Amino acid sequence: MTTDISSTVWSPPRIRPVLYLIGNLLMVLAVCMLLPALADGIYGNPGYLAFVVSSAFTFACGGVLAFVTRCDLSSALTIRQAFILTPLSWLTIAAFAALPLYFSDHGQLRASFTNAFFESMSGITTTGSTVIVGLDTAPPGVLLWRALLQWLGGIGIIASAIAIFPALGVGGMQLFRTESSDRSEKVMPRVRQVTKAIGYVYLVLTATCMSAYWFAGMAPFDALCHALTTIATGGYSTSDASMGNWNNPVLHWVATIFMLSGAIPFVLYVRLAAGSYDALRNSQVLSLLGFLACIITVCAIWLLYTQQYGFEEAFRHSAFNIVSVVTTTGYSTLDYSLWGNVAIGMFFGLLFVGGCTGSTSGGMKIFRFEVMALMLYGQFRRLIYPHGVFPNNYADRPLPDDVISSVVVFFSLYFICYSALTILLMGHDLDFLTSASASAATLSNVGPGLGATIGPAGNFSSLPDTAKWLLSFAMLLGRLELFTVLVLFVPQFWRD
Repeated sequence: MTTDISSTVWSPPRIRPVLYLIGNLLMVLAVCMLLPALADGIYGNPGYLAFVVSSAFTFACGGVLAFVTRCDLSSALTIRQAFILTPLSWLTIAAFAALPLYFSDHGQLRASFTNAFFESMSGITTTGSTVIVGLDTAPPGVLLWRALLQWLGGIGIIASAIAIFPALGVGGMQLFRTESSDRSEKVMPRVRQVTKAIGYVYLVLTATCMSAYWFAGMAPFDALCHALTTIATGGYSTSDASMGNWNNPVLHWVATIFMLSGAIPFVLYVRLAAGSYDALRNSQVLSLLGFLACIITVCAIWLLYTQQYGFEEAFRHSAFNIVSVVTTTGYSTLDYSLWGNVAIGMFFGLLFVGGCTGSTSGGMKIFRFEVMALMLYGQFRRLIYPHGVFPNNYADRPLPDDVISSVVVFFSLYFICYSALTILLMGHDLDFLTSASASAATLSNVGPGLGATIGPAGNFSSLPDTAKWLLSFAMLLGRLELFTVLVLFVPQFWRD
């Protein structure tokens, strides 16, 4: 007996638990707003009032929402509720987190809520694209708030990657189902112990990174802000010149190491701490390290061949900027678009890659490229040996058919979205390089694009407001693995 989908009736999911959780998240966000207020107060900046007022308003809205929708959360959220909760919570947090930026005394943000929302969405999704000019003179509260947003977004996406996305089965993420994810029809992340351990790792890495920056020559405040955004692979800096503001080779290598640490699955750190050294043979990590080693070597040889830098500088700048783009951090030590057309083409391709699943990095993720490579290799073997049987194995396990189909559909959907965004941006009279790289940089949550306007030496401030809203949507879409957002636009989702 088949079910006639067209005959089903509109039946919205029970949304009360979703709103209750969002209300609680807003109250947590409101408390976090007091930290940049404290920073402004310590530095004697009157901008602390913007954070205090925004905190009070956000806490009141969250408190009222949680009180009105209070309910028992002992039972699991359904899949439909989880699909609604994920994008709605990120969108709500971005909107409220934009308030202190909009009420701040910094020009580009106070002049436009569009700019404030763009900056907030870029922060919470750990994208790192910015509309702010004059970061070197920006209020400390604004700089710390941007960094905190990326740090909070980073831990949020780790929790989603190990608990929510695998259970929802989006884009092949079901390959990484663990005992902390419910495999039934309901999404009940049983990850308290796992997330607690990951939280400790996240804090330790952040503190270690800050200490390393400090010892390498950064001022304490700059070291704190950069540590928050390095581990989160977010890329917000306290200087318009990004890491190029510090012409310090030691500091650049420190940043490279910690950017890479943020792109590795955080569950592996927990397993290593527990004495499980099998984690060192993780397929994703080995593929990422091997890929980076090859690309960095090729780029460094190119820079040496073109006589742009000496040996140390060539490898340092290659390693830093390539790791920054692949891990979707978005820092830069210089404008690598000036390295020539070969470099521009290479960096354009790297915008799509990304780090490992279960990390803070964005992009298409290394494991999906591994799956596609296995499928292509299998297809070539079947062409050569038509009667052969070639099973697809990943990490010594057979690849389920649903994972393979999810990865193929993800690739297709990704490039459909990417093409549509590029065309829409070109409709705003933006040139092709700006439009294409902006789409890739925001959909992959990398940060800077390519070209004179939005490249490593530029920012997104000159783009039209409608383009900024489009790119804000692209950041959310890419951060939440496409399906989690786009499924809400399917009419059948809202039918029983």
